[in-house]
Amino acid sequence: MSDFLFYAMAFAVLLGVLIVVHEFGHYLVARLAGVKVVRFSVGFGRPLFLWRAGKDGTEWAIGAFPLGGYVRMLDESEGEVAPHEAHRSFNRQSVWKRMAIVVAGPLANLVLAVAVYWGLFMHGSEELRPVLGQPVAASAAEQAGIRNGERVLKVGDESVETWADLRWELLRRMVEQDSVELEVVNERDEISFRPLALAEARDPEPGEDPIELLGLRFFRPVVPAVLGSITPGSAAAAAGLRPGDVVVSIDGRDVASWADVVQTVRASPGVTLLLEYERDGAASTVEITPVRIESGGREIGRIGAAVADSGLERDNLLITVRYGPLPALGKAIEETWDKSIFSLRMMGKMVTGVLSWHNISGPVTIADYAGQSAKLGLAQYLRFMALVSISLAVLNLLPVPVLDGGHLLYYVAEIVRGRPLSERCLMIGQKIGLALILMLMAFALYNDFTRLIPG
Repeated sequence: MSDFLFYAMAFAVLLGVLIVVHEFGHYLVARLAGVKVVRFSVGFGRPLFLWRAGKDGTEWAIGAFPLGGYVRMLDESEGEVAPHEAHRSFNRQSVWKRMAIVVAGPLANLVLAVAVYWGLFMHGSEELRPVLGQPVAASAAEQAGIRNGERVLKVGDESVETWADLRWELLRRMVEQDSVELEVVNERDEISFRPLALAEARDPEPGEDPIELLGLRFFRPVVPAVLGSITPGSAAAAAGLRPGDVVVSIDGRDVASWADVVQTVRASPGVTLLLEYERDGAASTVEITPVRIESGGREIGRIGAAVADSGLERDNLLITVRYGPLPALGKAIEETWDKSIFSLRMMGKMVTGVLSWHNISGPVTIADYAGQSAKLGLAQYLRFMALVSISLAVLNLLPVPVLDGGHLLYYVAEIVRGRPLSERCLMIGQKIGLALILMLMAFALYNDFTRLIPG
């Protein structure tokens, strides 16, 4: 399967699930409130597929333009309603029922995020510990005094167990703080405190990683270039290499670690290399030709040899994170809440000009990330789905006409005034809201193509 088709499918599944969940929230509460649902559509525009089901003959449709969906309810403001069904019209319901129906869509997206995180936390995952590597020269990390091999215990007053925790806590603080103190421990169990400046990474250019801008790197242990298992029938086996052989050089270039071997072999598919190695203290030289294989859409070389166990304790770098059902549920709710608040703060900072509008992502970027996360496995794909679901919920709850939050704003005004807003007021609001949404989409698409075509 080509990368384009894989990414397109990952995006389609992501979008389909989020839209169906969102609209099903509206649909379910509408039905519970006694409102007749005329159509449930995934996508806008002319229906490509349409069928009717249920005692009400509800139309189920897939529209030509897939970026969204809607639930059309019986409503006297949108057309003539038979007298015997007037009580089932949306406009005849109390303002509280109408608010419940509107808020149900974003709420369904938040429930989806909680459910996904709950399942992931119960299933558990093996994750990287927050062990820091040698910082980038002249970076904020170097200026903070961070040293190779230090493990982060706390970011500010928050304890962190994984590299993902470390990233999240730093990103969360970048929005509000100029600096944060890291509590770290070295290999001798000595605890130190590192004041890390955050301001320079607050507003990255498209495609830049804020954590990399800080100069933070994950710990990369130096693994000796000692051969482990040899695949039978491989290039390494044909060259006579054995487990325990120590690679000294390749094509005249000295080898300092196993990473040097991997880099040279991968870059030389089908190219005969001169490999020098030591066996039982005696030096030997052999010619070896890496086999061509395809990986990630390009050709790389492989010789069929693995690295020997270096004795590095996996527990020093990896941790298994797993929770029981109730703690997992609490953690899932906390994760969803934190990311919702973070999204709101990000939006607020963009509106006030503190953060750049380059932080807005459109469908192209989302499709790219969907494909990338899917390649990393189901767990990472589900994490990304939960994150986008939260963003969709927060966006829809903004008090902008056309969005669910805009309708909630109308209903709050109705409660305060004691009667609905006038049709003229609603029409003006719709036009303003539509203009804002179109402007937002234009920014998002511009950012997408800026990321695709840098400079």
